[in-house]
Amino acid sequence: MDSEKEGKTPGLSEEEKREVDKNQPPRAAVLHESIRLQGDQELERSVAALFWSALAAGLTMGLSLMAMGLLNARLPDGDTFKVIASFGYCAGFLAVILARQQLFTENTLTAVLPVMTKPTLANFGRLLRLWGVVLVGNLMGTLLVAYVMLNLPIFDTKTDAAFLEIGRKVMENDVGQMFSKGIVSGWMIATMVWMIPSLESAKIAIIVLITYLMALGDFTHIVVGSAEVSYLVFAGKLPWSEFWLTFAGPTLAGNIIGGSFIFALISHAQIRSEGPVSEKNASDQQATNTTKTATLDRPKT
Repeated sequence: MDSEKEGKTPGLSEEEKREVDKNQPPRAAVLHESIRLQGDQELERSVAALFWSALAAGLTMGLSLMAMGLLNARLPDGDTFKVIASFGYCAGFLAVILARQQLFTENTLTAVLPVMTKPTLANFGRLLRLWGVVLVGNLMGTLLVAYVMLNLPIFDTKTDAAFLEIGRKVMENDVGQMFSKGIVSGWMIATMVWMIPSLESAKIAIIVLITYLMALGDFTHIVVGSAEVSYLVFAGKLPWSEFWLTFAGPTLAGNIIGGSFIFALISHAQIRSEGPVSEKNASDQQATNTTKTATLDRPKT
């Protein structure tokens, strides 16, 4: 009777009640704390560790340009086939995120939450250090991979032409469009980062969904776009001034605003009215996600 008065389903055993509690989605505050803990760990990493991971991420993000170029070169012309080729954009993001490499636009959320939670000069300094190292590493990686893809005899003429066309498509945007589309892109990446802790078993699907929509919308991303646009520069089709002033600067500003000043601020604001979440609760949530993922991945007998 007590269960009925409280609006609960009667007849549940204690084990079944524990199972119900275990399957409840985490509160927003738990997600916030999980991501904050992850960001705090990233802020504590050494410069060398951050740089090499960011450089590897920049090189890996070349997979997005490579996959899109290969698909565009091998599919017939037409909007329908461009929709299919856009799936290539997901390749670099999948590899970087699953390999736990440092991607600048991820850190516009994860590394910002510890600063918003405790806005001290020391934390701001740690954030700027991480952002600077990761951004430099990412750009060095993407520029290097674009240079290698152009100058080594790897791809046929048709594929090289597809790479150039991808870069030209990005540069069709003016400064205002680069900035505006960068805001949307930064917000979408932050959304993806926020979703993953509660849906670890669907991580790949989330990454593909978000980044595929980014490709379809032609939203600008500082890391992927630097590979696409620098390919034009190395081919002699675009001056470096256009790369930095028209593409990189506005896109970077948009990504930061979309990821940090919009999504992170709103996400931080919504949990301030909720009760405090301990590090143990966040750790328990991460452990639960890991257990669920392992259970789903276990082969059936």
